[in-house]
Amino acid sequence: MPRVLITGVRGKTGAPLARLLTAHDDVEVLGGSSDPSSVDLPGVRPTAFSWDDQDGWPAATDGVDAIYVVRPDREDAPQLVADLLRKTAAHTRVVLLSEQNADSFAPGTWAPEVERAVRESGRSWSILRPGWFAQVFTDDRYLRADVAVGRLPFPAGGAALAWIDTRDIAAVAERALLDDGLAGTVHELSGRQALTLPQTAAALSEVLERPIEHLEVTIEDAVAGVDGFERWEFATTYERVQAGVYAVTDGVERVTGRPARSFHEFLAEHRVELGA
Repeated sequence: MPRVLITGVRGKTGAPLARLLTAHDDVEVLGGSSDPSSVDLPGVRPTAFSWDDQDGWPAATDGVDAIYVVRPDREDAPQLVADLLRKTAAHTRVVLLSEQNADSFAPGTWAPEVERAVRESGRSWSILRPGWFAQVFTDDRYLRADVAVGRLPFPAGGAALAWIDTRDIAAVAERALLDDGLAGTVHELSGRQALTLPQTAAALSEVLERPIEHLEVTIEDAVAGVDGFERWEFATTYERVQAGVYAVTDGVERVTGRPARSFHEFLAEHRVELGA
C-alpha cells in the first residue's frame, strides 16, 4: 500500500487531493499540518509537519512513498524544499506545487530555484504549474470580502486570467503521485477560458444577481501595507498578470482526460458561499 504525505493538507489543493486519494482503498494518506489536531478529513492520518520544525520531518516522512510538496511562500523556500527532500527515502516520488510559467522568471530567482531543488533531489519528480486559483473568490483573506461589497479591485492592466478550480489541480496531482508515467514531467495548468477582470466581474454579477464592479488599481495600491518578501511576491505576481503569463492551457485535460472546469461552473456551484 503506497503511503502519500501531503505537506499542506488543509490548503486549497491539499484538501481536495486528500479526498481523491482516500477514495483509493490501497493508498494511505498522511495529512501534514503544523496543527495535526485540526485535520479532520475522513480517511486521512493527521501528521505533524511544519516548515519551521525540521526536527519533525523524519517522523513525518518515515515510510512515505510519495510526497505532495506545497511550495512554502517564503524567501527560504528553495533551501527548505532541498533540505526536506534530502530527508526522504531515495525512492520517494515528489510532486511540487509551483506556479504557471515559472520559466518566465529570471534564472536563479526564487520560483525557478524551488523547482531546481526538486529536479536535482535525486528523487522521481513531477512539477505542477497552476495559474490563479478560482478559490480566491471564496476566501476572506483574498477577494471574498471585496465581492461581498460589490467590488473587485485588481491591478490587471487589461490582461486576462484563466482562473482554475483547485479541484482540477488536485486531480492532476493525484495522477502524478500514483502514475509512474508522469515522472519527470512539468504541467502548465489553467482553467478552461481566460477572462479579463471586467469579464470576471461580469460573470460574478450574473451568477450572484447583483452588480460587481472591477476597479483597476495600481500594483502599489494592491500591495499597500504588505512588507518584506510577501510584498515582493505579491508585486511580482501582479507584474506577471500584466505580462499575460496566466493563459489558457490544456494541461488538466491532457492528464485527466477531461476539460478543466469553467469559471462559470465554479461560480454557480459556490454562489451561496459567495453571498448570492
